[in-house]
Parts: sequence; structure tokens; C-alpha cells
Amino acid sequence: QVQVVESGGGLVQPGGSLRLSCAASGIIFRLYVMGWYRQAPGKQRELVASINSDGSTNYPDSMKGRFTISRDNAKNTVYLQMNSLKPEDTAVYYCNAWAMIVGRTYDYWGQGTQVTVSS
Repeated sequence: QVQVVESGGGLVQPGGSLRLSCAASGIIFRLYVMGWYRQAPGKQRELVASINSDGSTNYPDSMKGRFTISRDNAKNTVYLQMNSLKPEDTAVYYCNAWAMIVGRTYDYWGQGTQVTVSS
């Protein structure tokens, strides 16, 4: 059974930092592209960052500079370091595991973790 579980969300003041973690089980973790997405109330889910199996990373232009994604294949875990947080970063943050293996797509989501940036 595949499980993708986020942790590390919470309430933080503007300018503060948080580190999110996502632990995956039931998959061959090193084969998967891991991504962090977020969804604010009334808005569409958007990509924050992704990291490929070879460790290369991808950030949309709007996310460059304050967010850093990393992975530890030995721990089946991906991280999102968030710095200089702003109120507009308030959202539910979701972890995604995606892979194409032998022509078949595998796509798993976590339940999300709430991040609230407020004074």
C-alpha cells in the first residue's frame, strides 16, 4: 500500500521559516519525481518545486529564491525548506510522487499540510 505523508506545517510569522517533510512508503522512492504543490483558498493548486530522481530540481519563476527542495533516498523523504515566508504563502501544501515505469504512470498524493503565515 502506497502512503505519502506530509508533516511540518503550522503557523509562522511573516519572515519566518518552515521545513516541510514528506515520507513515502510502498514505492521505489528513488525512481520517482517528487514535487511540492500548494493550494490557497479559492485558488488552483500550483507547483512549488519538484526534484527528479537524479536530484535535479525545478522551480517555477514565482517560487525561485525562497524555497528549496531536497530529497533523501535513504529515508524515502523529500523536504521543502521555506524561508522569508509571506502571508500569501498561506496554503495547504501537498506532496506528490510521480513516475513512469515500463510505460505506466504512477501518481500519488498526500493529504496535505496547512501552512499559515500570519502575525
